[in-house]
Amino acid sequence: MEERHDAQAPWTDVIRLVFGGMATQVVGLAVRLRLPDAIAAGERTTAELAARFEGEPAAMNRLLRGLAALGVLRESEPGVFGLTPVGELLRADRTPSFHALSRMLTDPAVATAWQHLDHSVRTGGPAFDQVFGRDFFAHLADDPDLSGLYNAAMSQGTRGIAGLVAARQDFSGVRTVVDVGGGDGTLLAAVLRAHPALRGVLYDTAAGAARAGEELAAAGVADRSTVETGDFFAAVPPGGDLYLLKSVVHGWEDERAAAILAHCRRALPAHGRVVMVEHVLPDTVPADAVPTTYLNDLNLLVNGNGLERTRGDFERLCAAAGLTAGAFTPLDGTDLWLIEAVPAAAGPTA
Repeated sequence: MEERHDAQAPWTDVIRLVFGGMATQVVGLAVRLRLPDAIAAGERTTAELAARFEGEPAAMNRLLRGLAALGVLRESEPGVFGLTPVGELLRADRTPSFHALSRMLTDPAVATAWQHLDHSVRTGGPAFDQVFGRDFFAHLADDPDLSGLYNAAMSQGTRGIAGLVAARQDFSGVRTVVDVGGGDGTLLAAVLRAHPALRGVLYDTAAGAARAGEELAAAGVADRSTVETGDFFAAVPPGGDLYLLKSVVHGWEDERAAAILAHCRRALPAHGRVVMVEHVLPDTVPADAVPTTYLNDLNLLVNGNGLERTRGDFERLCAAAGLTAGAFTPLDGTDLWLIEAVPAAAGPTA
């Protein structure tokens, strides 16, 4: 009986899935070496790259061809490689870039925790804590390199959608925006640039906000913004009309997420609003689902204490914090949503 080789047959999907971990290792090595930066805008031979990275030439060629098969490189003639548009995004020396995100997600510490996914599934708790004896953020505090990658990855992810948030969110009636967990100020800078009448407050930990002043100054909005540091589990700065939280709530389980939102609720004036920028999962997984959203949900389980949520989950979370979830607005061209909440009649219960 002749074997059928149908490109759409289910077995091709199975092979792609089980080889996926190998692809991650190949790309992870490439970004750790900064191999895309070494190729940059031109082409390089296997011999040149083997010499630069002290690799055995034949093995280096196999790595390069693997990257070409994955769509990161292109082989124009035997042993001569250039970058594809995908490879360009893995360069650390250009903007936009996903170099830091790729480095962080393929870091040995993160990868090691994923090897213990079964622990998280059995217990509902983070495998990272089980493996390393402390949580991910405590680990970051003692690993400056990984901490820097984490902060850069968050900035890179925000940079791609900051302009969309500034354009799609309604800021009418708002005088002061407080960006809670705003990191290096990428999002706040975009909002203030797009809305010259606004003032902004960036609020994060001292480590998270370390580069915020520099970013806000470079954007030309330093005169309309301030940087405050603290712990959003304890309080948030008062005085805002709109409290903006981008990819903050999904990082925490319900009790702690509700506590953050409750602090925002207490700081809000009667006319104020809380706006979250988050993924919103459908109630059932659609056939054309974006896998990365669900994989990130698992990553939040394995390496953290968070989760992605459905619309109903957000409505319940807001209610626990004394808020009423209102408009859910998709950010076109992304898998993120703007979720707007206003003060409920009763105070927060969190």
